[in-house]
Amino acid sequence: MVQVMVVDDSEIVRRGLSDVIESCDDLHVVAEAWDGRSAVDAARRYSPDVALVDIRMPGMDGIKATQELHSLPFPPRVIILTTFSEDEYVDEAVRAGAVGFLLKETPPQELIRAVRDVAQGKATLDPAVTRRVLTTLARQSPSLTPREKSALESLNERELEVLRLVGRGLSNAEIGKSVYVTEGTVKAQVSRLLTKLGLSNRVQAARLAYRAGLEH
Repeated sequence: MVQVMVVDDSEIVRRGLSDVIESCDDLHVVAEAWDGRSAVDAARRYSPDVALVDIRMPGMDGIKATQELHSLPFPPRVIILTTFSEDEYVDEAVRAGAVGFLLKETPPQELIRAVRDVAQGKATLDPAVTRRVLTTLARQSPSLTPREKSALESLNERELEVLRLVGRGLSNAEIGKSVYVTEGTVKAQVSRLLTKLGLSNRVQAARLAYRAGLEH
């Protein structure tokens, strides 16, 4: 059973998201919160596996909340709820530790899939927002740092190919089919790749791949 926390300052939105999540036998809403501070308090109490967090809230916003949630002893995996008008916050959210981004208008089945994927350790980007998000991230920090250049130069040909496919938003299964290895092998390769690059999740890897021009 995946334990989920829903964080949004709108009661209507919280109820809607909670109803969608509770419609699944393997998902359960353990807490709802109306701002960042109440989210952190609820996470300490209930230790959810996944947190759906609105990016704009009064008081402590979604970015600061993600930072604090990420620093907990048992941090939930954070999916940021966003809109196209809030692209400027995405880079901050990635740096804060978010592993997923969904539009608030995401269809219920896509929301459920995203929660399940993130609970299994995968990162998720709404297909409708992926390109826009990555373009925004590249624009906000277009130049590679010396450390990033050095890390990329240390990768072998297979690692560069995996990074390129991560940058295109492919899942482990899709990458496996592309390079003719098992999904489990890809999972191990991605894990080693993140360690080698000093990154904590696939969204950050996709961001780096895009900025390095590898996803084309």
